[in-house]
Amino acid sequence: MELPRGMRDIESMESSTIEYVRQKFIETSNLFGFQFMEPSPIELLSVIETKSGPSIKNEIYHFTDKGDREVALRFDFTIGLTRFATSQKSIRLPTKISTFGGVWRYDEPQKGRYRFFHQWDIEIYGEPSIESDAEIIDFTSKFISRLGLENIVIDICDRELVESYVKDVFKSDSPNVIGDILRAVDKIQKKRKQDIINEYQEKGYSVPELEQILKFSEIKGLPNEIEKQIDTSQIKNWDKILQLFDTLKNRGVNNARINFGIVRGLDYYSGIIFEVFEKNFDVGALVGGGRYDTLTRAFGRSDLGATGAAGGVERIALLLEKQQVSTKNSESRVSVVFINSDMQKIAINVASKLRLNGIPTDVDLSGKSLKKQMEIASTSKRVIIVAPKEYADNCVIIRNMEDGSEKQIQLDVMLNDVKSSLQL
Repeated sequence: MELPRGMRDIESMESSTIEYVRQKFIETSNLFGFQFMEPSPIELLSVIETKSGPSIKNEIYHFTDKGDREVALRFDFTIGLTRFATSQKSIRLPTKISTFGGVWRYDEPQKGRYRFFHQWDIEIYGEPSIESDAEIIDFTSKFISRLGLENIVIDICDRELVESYVKDVFKSDSPNVIGDILRAVDKIQKKRKQDIINEYQEKGYSVPELEQILKFSEIKGLPNEIEKQIDTSQIKNWDKILQLFDTLKNRGVNNARINFGIVRGLDYYSGIIFEVFEKNFDVGALVGGGRYDTLTRAFGRSDLGATGAAGGVERIALLLEKQQVSTKNSESRVSVVFINSDMQKIAINVASKLRLNGIPTDVDLSGKSLKKQMEIASTSKRVIIVAPKEYADNCVIIRNMEDGSEKQIQLDVMLNDVKSSLQL
């Protein structure tokens, strides 16, 4: 009676944190005008392979269904949202879509990552523009801030910029060479520099060129800081980077920097890319995203650009815990307790009426003693005590659990003006 490896039951406390992240995400989606939807949890395998190639089968849950179709559980949201957007021939552009939910990946379980986990995702489809890229980054910055997280940095780069530099250094336009070297750069955050050089030297790559690329990938800073370190006039798309940082400044996004070591692992990225980190958090990126116009073209829509971002919720939950951010619902709960078994039915009736008034209310269902009921109700803001003597006069006792004071009140009066009577 065990769960499959990499799966787990999400208990109340973790579920509450996930719901906290979800509510903040939906609030931020509404602020930015994103339309919330949920794409299908099951896709045709051929659709998923459009994004990531046949090798993706090693990393996902896929199977043949009863109709003899090869299908797979979604491993992210980008594929489903892009399939949806590209299939809408009369879609109003630009269109902004957001979603939140569970995804499945058959990879090695690790801290903050399981084979089933939650993601949030935002996408903008339409004419490619720096403002669309900035909107995604701006959303991400404000969402992270609304969660209450601090010490956050947004590392930004441009995929074409790095690819152009690789081509110049290695004097090659070979997709295999470019892909290999980009993967080397992507590993620099996870492996020792010398280990990467040794690995790629064995593949036949020149050490001086590798060292030059890896040194380039270590450059970080604001545009004016980087312009003091290297000749940016020789760097492709540097003007695009400057435009992006200009609009981010205009939007009040002050925690972004350039990082030439950010390339993102997926091959379909085609422009501005970024990742979000907490400076002292050791579980990797909280958010990743960028422009991926090549994917919409793969779905037959060369007229449609796309940019987006996604974040792992369980990883964010770990950081919320580390930074001691309170994710508890601030609602004021009320408990109704009863002196004896004769009063239980009345207490349940009172609780039901409070709930009809929108008051979160607890009441004992199993006939516990008053002492035990009061112990359980200790975290409530108010406790309503139903006792025979007071109820005979159509009254109840309200105890303020913050200061221990009590008052007697007519039951009808309380139910006619609940929030005022309970001082919630």
